[in-house]
Formats: sequence, structure tokens, C-alpha cells
Amino acid sequence: MKFIFPSFLKNKQTGFTLIELLVVIIIIGILSAIAMPSFLSQGTKARQSEAKTNVGAMNRAQQTYYFENQTFVEDTGGTNAIEKLGIGIENSANYLYSATAITNIQRGVANKAQANNAELKGYAGGVFTASELTQAILCEADNKGVGIVASPTDANNCGSGSSKIR
Repeated sequence: MKFIFPSFLKNKQTGFTLIELLVVIIIIGILSAIAMPSFLSQGTKARQSEAKTNVGAMNRAQQTYYFENQTFVEDTGGTNAIEKLGIGIENSANYLYSATAITNIQRGVANKAQANNAELKGYAGGVFTASELTQAILCEADNKGVGIVASPTDANNCGSGSSKIR
């Protein structure tokens, strides 16, 4: 009887060589290096979206308050604008929120989110009167860092060191 040698034992060319494995590892490393900065910045973007959302909510609440009372709410010695507006925004580990009056050509109010972290950008929103209507703007600081963002100058222009985002 003739013994048939199994075919899988005859062919020893299956598998990967060391060079092939190294090439795959290098390609994966390069792709990881390209993608890593994008993944690392996602946390900062998420924290900044908190401020954008809250300043936008403050702008809308100021517009509503103005329609009902013909005046804006601002932080004064004993008054917290956010509490008076009743929107439930609280200062966080990332941002401090405030509202201040703007008195220039148009009457208005600046709603600000001041960054508490050097990795975050600050935000300033503004609501201005135009005839019987109000107009709003949202501005983002050009640079990251802790500091007060300049108030918008009118419904179409941001203060120095910031840019309009919507």
C-alpha cells in the first residue's frame, strides 16, 4: 500500500514573511500618526460646543426678554442675568458666563463665555435692537486661552480678536 503524503505538509510556502508583516505595521503606524491629531482635538471641540450652545441660548433668551420687557438683562451688583432669564445655564469647569450692556450706535447686550482653560477659545454673543426687532451675532476668539472676549460692536461685526461664526 502506497502512503500518500498529505498535501498541506508538502507546501511550506503558506504564511507571511517578516518583511510583509513589517510593511503592514509601518503602514498602520503612518495612518495612526495621520489620524491621531484629529482624535486628540475632539475633546476640545466638545468642550467648546458647550460654550457655543450656551451663548446661543443666552442670545435667544435675551431676544425673548426684550420682546416682552423692551429692555435687556445684564449682570449688575445684585442681579445675575442668567438667573433672571431663567435659562438654567451654570458656570462650569470650562467656562464662566456673563452678560454686559453694550452702549454704542445700537443698544444691545453682550453674552460671554470666558474660557477657564488655556486650550479653549472664548465666545461672545450679542443681541442688538434694530427698529422694533432684535438681531443676534455669535463670535469666537481667534486664539485659545483664558481671557475675556471683546464684545461685538454691532449685529454684523465682532470685537477685536474675534471672528463671526454665525
